[in-house]
Amino acid sequence: MATAVIMPRQGQSVESCVITGWHKEVGERIHAGDALFSYETDKAAFDEEAKTDGVLLAIFFDEGDEATCLANVCVIGEQGEDFSAFDPRKAGTGSVSGGPAAQERAADVSIAPSFSVPDEDPGIAVTIEEAPADGGRLKISPRARALVARKGIIAGHAVPTGPGGRIIERDIETLMVNWRFTSAPAVSHEEGSEKIDEFEIIELSGVRKVIAKAMHASLMNSAQLTLNTSFDASNVLEFRKKAKTVGDRLNMPAAGITDIIVFAVSRTLADYKSLNAHYLEDNKMKVFREAHIGVAVDTKRGLLVPTIFGASRLSLMEISVEARRLYSMCAQGSISPDLLRGASFTISNLGALGIESFTPVLNPPQTGILGVCAVVERWRGDKTYPAMGLSLSFDHRALDGADAARFLKDLTGRLENFSAYAVLGG
Repeated sequence: MATAVIMPRQGQSVESCVITGWHKEVGERIHAGDALFSYETDKAAFDEEAKTDGVLLAIFFDEGDEATCLANVCVIGEQGEDFSAFDPRKAGTGSVSGGPAAQERAADVSIAPSFSVPDEDPGIAVTIEEAPADGGRLKISPRARALVARKGIIAGHAVPTGPGGRIIERDIETLMVNWRFTSAPAVSHEEGSEKIDEFEIIELSGVRKVIAKAMHASLMNSAQLTLNTSFDASNVLEFRKKAKTVGDRLNMPAAGITDIIVFAVSRTLADYKSLNAHYLEDNKMKVFREAHIGVAVDTKRGLLVPTIFGASRLSLMEISVEARRLYSMCAQGSISPDLLRGASFTISNLGALGIESFTPVLNPPQTGILGVCAVVERWRGDKTYPAMGLSLSFDHRALDGADAARFLKDLTGRLENFSAYAVLGG
């Protein structure tokens, strides 16, 4: 009996996913547990496995297509079975952007022998020769064909990486990067002629698009102000050193600097409700009873901010263990979108990169974000001490500068006496 494979819903906030690659072809025998296709949300990547044995009868979405969650993506059954009832295209639903594969995936697609150069690319002379040298028809996906038409690329020069020697959109993009276009001569200036440097136009990734939209909205829709301070990090560094020694002896991971900051911040926020809140559109604030701390993580896919839920009731060791679990999922690209939302306050640590001060941007609708900076040696009397910088950005609509300054004062007090606070539970 034919069985549809649907696009999974990875988190309650996810409405659609982009298919990034197919691992099987139409007509291929499938076994339960085989990887069928890869897909990604705007924050994470996944592989979908077959739940049943059979033959892959049809594929309804091509690589690069965006499919709504729970839409039928493909069908597994036995050769000759009717699968038309599962086709989401018949109901006019399922695809968010781009087009599904042309009638089953393996079908050849013929394209016209030539295209004119697009008007938006003046000064570039390109001869389009699409037909393969052997006279056969070129196998090319609909999205790749559309990109060829828009950019005037020689599709026949692309190296196909799709199933069955098919050219997919990624192959055209690779060709665009490698192909060396020469622009028209630059306009002469008084100093003489100048050659225009070659350049590359790239499309933002899904993660980068989300970050760009959120950061622009943050600066446009809030009243942000940043306060900078520093504290004597001697106690924190000594505590970290002892914890690492004990951890090495017991073969256990030790709490890191960011873990210590999360612990101290989660306790300090209890007295500053306006910083542990979301600013709502109707001039109201959602104040959280517990501190849910988001921690900015730099990954190959871009900046991700997983949430340590209930950090204010977790011990330092529990915070450390949970943080490492979240960081690992971020690095692997397998974190659930539900773990990338819901934070009441965010921490961004750039200290390891040598940054001594910066202006972190609020993650709306949060009202506060703390930037953690590098340790630098400063003089006090005739001695030096390790000073760690902290940069607090806050929404001035939610609280005044004096309250934000008091938060930093209390936080630095906890950190300068961290050993005692850690023993007492914060």
